Amino acid sequence: MNRPQQLCVVIPAHNECANVAAMVDRLGAVLDPLGLDWSILFVDDGSRDGTSEAVRFQNARDGRVRGLTLSRNFGKEAAMAAGLRQAADADADAVVLMDADLQHPPEVLPAFVAAWRAGAEVVQGHRRPAPGESPRRRAASEAFYAVFRRLSQMPLEAGAVDFVLLDRKAVEALNRMGERTRFTKGLFHWIGFRTEVVPFDVAARTAGQSTFTPRKLLAFAADGIIAFSSLPLRIWSGVGALISGGAILYAIYFALRTLIRGADVPGFPSLIVSITFLSGIQLLSLGVIGEYLSRIYEETKARPLYLIREAIGIARTPVETRQDAA
Repeated sequence: MNRPQQLCVVIPAHNECANVAAMVDRLGAVLDPLGLDWSILFVDDGSRDGTSEAVRFQNARDGRVRGLTLSRNFGKEAAMAAGLRQAADADADAVVLMDADLQHPPEVLPAFVAAWRAGAEVVQGHRRPAPGESPRRRAASEAFYAVFRRLSQMPLEAGAVDFVLLDRKAVEALNRMGERTRFTKGLFHWIGFRTEVVPFDVAARTAGQSTFTPRKLLAFAADGIIAFSSLPLRIWSGVGALISGGAILYAIYFALRTLIRGADVPGFPSLIVSITFLSGIQLLSLGVIGEYLSRIYEETKARPLYLIREAIGIARTPVETRQDAA
């Protein structure tokens, strides 16, 4: 007799204590009718509000609710990597990644599972525009994805989020990715596999506040572009060639003008403007190079992507990371 398909729902959580019980209740109500052997894995990313205690309480009620507690806040990308590794070690046939704040509605999961059973290996949630969303934030999001598509040549559309179902083959492929600067939404597309898109409406956050500040979002956007494109480095070769060509033409113009009209008195303002402009271009290009070098520096140190402090409801001690062994 074949065993039932195993589905593991991986939920990165940072200060989401108030949402754990509601998440478990809603997921159980949605997953029970699907005929799956399901489990829920919370990855506590260094919370300070008792998230691990809430997960431990839920595990005592239902052994299918489990948890990993990281030693500190490593970031959502590292927490997702920890969850994917543990789900693979637990031999899950499919893994769902979703947020802990219930803005990714569990009620969409039957559509995910149906697409997976129909042959999709990656089922990507696509967020519809929310009526109350800030126009400024929407415009910034669309601008980022437009730049990302142009630089990386990857068809990542605005609205793509970390709400996704991954077949075991896709999970194993992601677990082979060894980089520390991770942009998982881009990796979902990079690995290929048969992909189905399921649109959904973002729900209101049930409790707590988002920890993603504009500064963190900007840094995350920079990580995404740098992780998938070297074009920003190449741009400065073109800029340098353009400025050098302009300087040569300018020199030829002045040489001809001097031959025809004689020497002019040097202009102080034009000299200052030229020096300032070229200095700014040099510093900007060095800054772009520095961004790439800083990430190379992080990669070469080869530190673990995350460290596990505690495993809740997991029989054997999980492997913390094998990113460097792929």
